Amino acid sequence: MGLKGCEVELDNPWNTYYAGQTVNGQAKFTFDSPKKVRGIIIRFLGEANTEWNEERNVTTSEGKTENEITTLKGHEEYFKIQYYLLGGKNSAETELPPGTHTYPFTCALPPTLPSSFEGEFGHVRYTIKVTLDRPWKFDQDMKMAFTVIAPVDLNLNPRVKDPFKLELEKSFCCFCCASGPLAVITSVPQTGYVSGQILPITCEVDNTSNVNLSAVKFELRKLVTFHTSQPRSEKRESKVIISNLSIGPVNGGESRTFTQQLEIPALPPTNLSNCGVIALDYDLHVTCEVSGAHRNLTGKIPITLGTIPLAGMRPPVQYSDVPAIQSEDPSLAPTQPVSPASPPGPMGGAQGWNVADSTAGGGNLYPNIPPPQFVETQYRAPTIAGRDDSEHTQMSGQGGFAPRYPTFQFNNATAPPANQ
Repeated sequence: MGLKGCEVELDNPWNTYYAGQTVNGQAKFTFDSPKKVRGIIIRFLGEANTEWNEERNVTTSEGKTENEITTLKGHEEYFKIQYYLLGGKNSAETELPPGTHTYPFTCALPPTLPSSFEGEFGHVRYTIKVTLDRPWKFDQDMKMAFTVIAPVDLNLNPRVKDPFKLELEKSFCCFCCASGPLAVITSVPQTGYVSGQILPITCEVDNTSNVNLSAVKFELRKLVTFHTSQPRSEKRESKVIISNLSIGPVNGGESRTFTQQLEIPALPPTNLSNCGVIALDYDLHVTCEVSGAHRNLTGKIPITLGTIPLAGMRPPVQYSDVPAIQSEDPSLAPTQPVSPASPPGPMGGAQGWNVADSTAGGGNLYPNIPPPQFVETQYRAPTIAGRDDSEHTQMSGQGGFAPRYPTFQFNNATAPPANQ
């Protein structure tokens, strides 16, 4: 049989790196009999691809109109590094004896890479492929994906620090008799957040109308725009991430104030900087459902997701494995740091486990922000197979892939409870 197994191990336990860091690892091959090879090649690839089908009406030479399905594609390549771990292109044949053979490798990531992203009509993906170059036979490949994070420091964006108010108002006319307006004000303390953080929502309802407000519903949405170049086109996708938040009812003539909390799951940062074929935004969509045959009120609050939280949100505390003491005033509660399981060593890409390490130059800018965990997102690619892969390409794991994003764990137990 020859090749019994192939495994690629990285120096970061989450297989996650910040743009600009160095990926170190080793490729292990196990043979149960002697194996003849010309060499062993490793390839690092960073790219973005978009693809979908569109149905268009075309006119044939006979003048008939027919439906034609066109496949639209977009592509960007960010880097491609390939070299031999053993042998070379013109090397003589080498026979590897039975057993396990280990080959170390390294790759410096460019500092301007966009964050990993997996979507229905496109992706930003980073892969490593190891190939046994066999003379006169099919090459054997093993391919794996890893996550790259482009740091987004919310502290550098002054617009996301300010509170935001969404004001919705409507007057109803019933049986030719106008009533007072229904006014709904939804507020958030700032518009910049990170995965794992609580987004607190305050909703003030002043219903001076004679129409009942059945409910106010809140949805965290992911808004993605995919682009293609030949032919030039775009496709917009709106995905509801969280939809189970609602308040109410508020009958006509009543006024009430509600609070709600929304915990942000592991998600890629806003905008996908330096990616020209995929754009990413988030918003908090608000729907005011009213009784009768009246149209609902809707609006949205823009939300920016970063990878480094706002440092001034809570009073700083020195990082420690000891839980922070709760303040009697919930608004002054400090963060409760949570240490990642088995934090990696100080070298290579493993350095990025701490927020301070992820900043430009590795400066300790935010020593009081707890280190993140790197959590798999719910948006998974069913396969990482690409156009240049063959039936002889073995995919790591089950062949699928879900990127991991920095997710913070704050002491959310002190947040105010929701009023119903």
